[in-house]
Amino acid sequence: MTATGPARFHVALIKPSHYDDDGYVIQWFRSSMPSNSLAAVYGLAVDCAERRVLGEGVEITVTVYDETNTRIRPERIAADIRAAGSGLVGLVGVQSNQFPRAMDLARRLRALRLQVVIGGFHVSGSLSMLPGVSPELQAAMDLGITLYAGEAEDGLEELLRDAHAGRLRSLYNHMANLPNIAGVPIPRLPRDRIARTAGHMTTFDAGRGCPFQCSFCTIINVQGRVSRRRSAEDVEQIIRHNLAQGITSFFITDDNFARNKDWEPILDRLIKLREEEGCRIKLTIQVDTLCHRIPHFIEKCGRAGVVRVFIGLESINPESLAAAKKKQNRITEYRDMLLAWKRIRAVIWAGYIIGFPADTRETVLRDIGIIQRELAIDFLEFFILTPLPGSEDHQTLAAAGVPMDGDLNRYDTFHAVTDHPVLSRAAWEAVYWEAWSRYYTFEHMVTLMRRAAATRISLGKMLNMLVAFWSLALVEHTHPLEGGYFRRRVRTERRPGLPTVPAWRFWPGEAAVFASRHVRIARMVLRLMLVRRRLKRDPTARDWRDLALTPVADETGTLALLTATEAARTAATRPMRPLAASG
Repeated sequence: MTATGPARFHVALIKPSHYDDDGYVIQWFRSSMPSNSLAAVYGLAVDCAERRVLGEGVEITVTVYDETNTRIRPERIAADIRAAGSGLVGLVGVQSNQFPRAMDLARRLRALRLQVVIGGFHVSGSLSMLPGVSPELQAAMDLGITLYAGEAEDGLEELLRDAHAGRLRSLYNHMANLPNIAGVPIPRLPRDRIARTAGHMTTFDAGRGCPFQCSFCTIINVQGRVSRRRSAEDVEQIIRHNLAQGITSFFITDDNFARNKDWEPILDRLIKLREEEGCRIKLTIQVDTLCHRIPHFIEKCGRAGVVRVFIGLESINPESLAAAKKKQNRITEYRDMLLAWKRIRAVIWAGYIIGFPADTRETVLRDIGIIQRELAIDFLEFFILTPLPGSEDHQTLAAAGVPMDGDLNRYDTFHAVTDHPVLSRAAWEAVYWEAWSRYYTFEHMVTLMRRAAATRISLGKMLNMLVAFWSLALVEHTHPLEGGYFRRRVRTERRPGLPTVPAWRFWPGEAAVFASRHVRIARMVLRLMLVRRRLKRDPTARDWRDLALTPVADETGTLALLTATEAARTAATRPMRPLAASG
């Protein structure tokens, strides 16, 4: 022991999961990808340890846990902290749907007399957009749990010093500050943590902030609308650090990489790594629907190694897009934009939101059919329009006293948590799950494989991704973004208030469900493998075209995309507006 405190201070960082509909923690043998929030905070904490911010005589040790692939055992964490002499548990990057689980873990940790802090989008968004402190945040502080709002670059060092001295405050609110992230310690995770994810992919943010004003979005109210970014040198350091660990696949988590003001120097640096040094890196990015109009953007993405792109399509109905303040989405540009990405052989993921005021079961299914026939999208991900705390939608409904579900665990974008003008909540959720089954039919998956062959995308990788999306949504009944390989449910890790099922009944039931589901998955794998073999043997496969892959011509009166609704017909005849400058 030193004169001012313990000689070792242990920091345990946990990214919590959330509960499924049966009350079990959603957890996998291999989860889909690492948490960028966890990587960012871990990188900052390791930097604090290296700089000895608690004094030369105090060693800081840091461990990380991602509950989507690791069982959290509070007693073991408490033992590690007691062995060190002092420490802190940080529940990192907690979203609204994860807050109930985070609180359940925090209660157990507090019962073990540990210092606990909760940070992330729920805490930051709620404090940013609501008057005062919401009841669940106040309940946390009443239990002696510290809340951290804002970005860790702005205050982690102060937090660690206060925790080491035993004088943690109940709230650290850094929402007024948007720190510069150039030159700060890089996001990183230990190799053994990344190995617990599918595909051995890691994540990092090259920038934060988005210039647009989508009303359902929390990011603009937490990270701001001004582009803050890491330098090209920072990004190169991140890439090289991970290459040294054998990691070559990266998800750049910027909400909109195309509006990162330094996208070009970053891509130029990555192009140099690939073309001059032979670094075989592969990237996944998120962009808007107008990025194809930025000169050289898509071409440089291809050269830099972008193999997957996520696009916030949200809807093909201009009326719905306008209601969500997503006016930057212009349906007349969709086909041009998608085919531009296909020219660099990118796999395209797109988000589609169900629950705009004009949506009905019939309009949703009609639009899915149009997307299948006319748009070159590979993977369509469905979301229920959800008023997330921290969004303008939630702020508006809360101010108006509109009833919203009191269980934050349901704010996961695949449960209905408020009322819809046309659909009941049960019908809304039924349409949501029907949308998955309508898009991922075997026939359409065959079409997607034919498009992959025609655009020279690996059929093996397309098959793997199709099986993953189909099985996670329609067999495991969860969203692919929360998915992974081999679901595991811990019998005793159930939401408080629900009974623990006896082992003699639980395990046979789990085994039967596991076997049944994997027989279904194996059958689908076999069917798609036969399709893959047929396409690989077909000498004309690369010459195949359907409407979605047909080059854009004058389509004003021929495409259902532009004629299905009055709003679409109006949009088709509207003059093109200049591309707005990024913020």
